[in-house]
Amino acid sequence: MELLNNLLLGFQVASDPTILWYCFFGVFLGTAVGVLPGIGALAAISLLLPMTYHMSPTAAIVMLAGVYYGAQYGGSTASILMNLPGGPASAVTCLDGYPMTKNGKAGVALFITTIASLAGAMSGLILLVLFSPAIAEVGLKFGPYEMFAMMVMGLVAASSMGTGSPIKGLAMVVMGVLMGMVGTDVNSGVARYSFDVPELTDGINLVALAMGLFGVSEVIRNIRAQESHRVGKVTLRSMIPTKQEMRLSYPAMARGSALGSALGALPGVGPSIASFMSYAIEKRVAKDPGQFGKGAVQGISAPESANNAAAQTAFVPSLSLGIPGDAVMAIMLGALIIHGITPGPMFINEQPEMFWGLVVSFAIGNIMLVLLNIPTIGIWVSLLRIPFTWLYPAILVFVALGVYSVNNNVFDVYMVAGLGALGYLFVLLRFEAAPLLLGYILGPMVEENLRRALLLSRGDAMVFFQRPISATLLYLTMAMLAWALFSYVRRSIRKTHTQLAI
Repeated sequence: MELLNNLLLGFQVASDPTILWYCFFGVFLGTAVGVLPGIGALAAISLLLPMTYHMSPTAAIVMLAGVYYGAQYGGSTASILMNLPGGPASAVTCLDGYPMTKNGKAGVALFITTIASLAGAMSGLILLVLFSPAIAEVGLKFGPYEMFAMMVMGLVAASSMGTGSPIKGLAMVVMGVLMGMVGTDVNSGVARYSFDVPELTDGINLVALAMGLFGVSEVIRNIRAQESHRVGKVTLRSMIPTKQEMRLSYPAMARGSALGSALGALPGVGPSIASFMSYAIEKRVAKDPGQFGKGAVQGISAPESANNAAAQTAFVPSLSLGIPGDAVMAIMLGALIIHGITPGPMFINEQPEMFWGLVVSFAIGNIMLVLLNIPTIGIWVSLLRIPFTWLYPAILVFVALGVYSVNNNVFDVYMVAGLGALGYLFVLLRFEAAPLLLGYILGPMVEENLRRALLLSRGDAMVFFQRPISATLLYLTMAMLAWALFSYVRRSIRKTHTQLAI
């Protein structure tokens, strides 16, 4: 009964015409900035922050939240159509979304993405409603030991994301970790791997890395191959997936939603990690892992449901613990603090109207997003009719503008060009870029939590195996490594026997 009363209170707040308008404005703007490569929710929310000074706290957080989860929807569009991730969380969608576009199934890919995004968002929302207090307590139990173990498991899982050799995947993960260490060490203040370049003391720009490896490299490849996608008239019938595609998508959506909901609720874990890990899991459980990277629908539905579920439950540690999961959440917490509201364990009890109004606005906003996205699928697919001699220069301009807008630094534009050339080299050598990106994201977090854990344990590394959660995660990681090695040896033996038989 108490839950029903809380939801009724939230509906009364969220159904206010002013709140509805700001919710619609937020999700519409979020979709737009998600589609534009390189812009992302962070830049949009940063620009909107001064606007919130003249709004009520509830309207401000509803609008900013709409931009945040709206960008998760929009970010997949450019990933699928042009291999340009709207943000890091959408990068993994490139792996199978773009091959579907090249196979003439762009409409189907966008439709499945929209449905998966709604499923993930609603699953995360249900978890947010039912288990917010319990999730907050579980999140508090994850110390540096548990976080380190979970990040290591994520890195090992990332090595299996590529379609080629697991050794190559592991090498790309290691390279990503090394790239993540570029910059100033937070403990000693010493610049690492900066080679006396002042701009590198802040590290490699994540947006530049994602845009270069996935976007610019693909533009170079297409120009070299003189490729230009041609699409016919996109009808509603051509957007609807087949029964087989939906049959494969439903279990992947369920697994992605569950994983994203759980990971998003942990402090410091955002949608990017959830989408990468869900893709790795789908490849593990698939009957035919070889289809991934060639247009597998599970490679879209799982990560999209995961990152949207994580985007909803990311508000749990942010609001109930006062711990932002990423930079976007930190800005939103700043907006609340500006209005004199302090997030923390007492937030739900002290601000019930705002919390439950925000929860209900999530449901309304996600329904708005579906109504916005499905009718516009044909419009987005029509972008592929533009001749490549016009489209690719425009893409490079948008990439340059998006990367420059993050730090207002021309060096980042040079960096994305260099990383694009590196990404094209990876394409030629058949190395997958996705494991590198996840290694870059998780590497600094692994180092930080390892240092903190060893500091607390006074250098005793065995403490990781003495705590139940971290020990379980590390044993699972060892099992994954052993299985990957066994599978690789078995495939090598089979290949040798086949060659001998021939």
